[in-house]
Amino acid sequence: MPELFYSHAVRDALREEMARDPRVFLMGEDISYGSAFGVTKGLVEEFGTERVRNTPVSEEVIVGAGIGAALLGCRPVVEIMFMDFILLALDQLLNHGAKYHFMYGDQARVPLVVRTPAGARRGYGPTHSQSLDSILLTLPGVKVAVPATPADAKGLLKTAIRDDNPVVFIENKTLYGRRGDVPEGEHLVPFGRARIAREGSNATVVATGQMVEDALAAAQALAGDGIEIEVVDPRTLRPLDMPAILESVQKTAHLVIAEEGHRTGGVGAEIAARVSEEAFYYLDGPIRRVAARDIPIPCSEPLERYVIPGAADIIKAVKETLNAST
Repeated sequence: MPELFYSHAVRDALREEMARDPRVFLMGEDISYGSAFGVTKGLVEEFGTERVRNTPVSEEVIVGAGIGAALLGCRPVVEIMFMDFILLALDQLLNHGAKYHFMYGDQARVPLVVRTPAGARRGYGPTHSQSLDSILLTLPGVKVAVPATPADAKGLLKTAIRDDNPVVFIENKTLYGRRGDVPEGEHLVPFGRARIAREGSNATVVATGQMVEDALAAAQALAGDGIEIEVVDPRTLRPLDMPAILESVQKTAHLVIAEEGHRTGGVGAEIAARVSEEAFYYLDGPIRRVAARDIPIPCSEPLERYVIPGAADIIKAVKETLNAST
């Protein structure tokens, strides 16, 4: 099993799907040059400018053109260079891409993938560092993938490209340089099936994206104190594998949810509400949420560390819920 960078795993998925299906093409700002993080570098030399298309700096146009191409039988993979700018395309996603299949039934399918780098920790400031996953959860008809490992980045992206529905594929930019084992050959990861990144018995930590790494680091530290936490990586937020989360909560009786998005109205709020509805009597302590503070993300590295959560925040939250056990 080869070890690949996360970014190379994404590129391999794109390359394999473009070679497999001539309907797959890429579109985005400077995408032929690799875009902002070099993920698509070299693909234009392999597939040509007809299938690796640079676009104007207009996110609404990029996603709108992708929806149109998908309706006509193509399988476009479009890129929004930074997730912060996906709001400019929200009307296209919400009122067009997400709804056509519901409005026209079998007459219309929208097999569109929107790739976008998200997250902070690089000093890019308030308009290039956001994780807006929770906003996308409010769009019925749009699937949302958040791979945390190179293997999942490849397997989920291949699955997304073959899906007949719009998919937003969120790549945390700090993960691009991470290495990990990636299966060779036809590697597909199904949507709606969580991964148990670490087994434990004392508390469940549901973590997404970059926070999976922080949760595993927290688990290592807590193990030294005799506390074994189970780390659940949902891999997709829509569909969300609630049965896996509930099964873990029933086993550990404690829950912490970790995300890089802002706390108010976040992914953690949704998961906490659903666990409260479906597994309240299994809990022996309060649910704790770990998330970014509700302020814009600063450029300053010390201030950014203050705003964005990390392993220490997860450790604190786990100890709080365990100490508050009934």
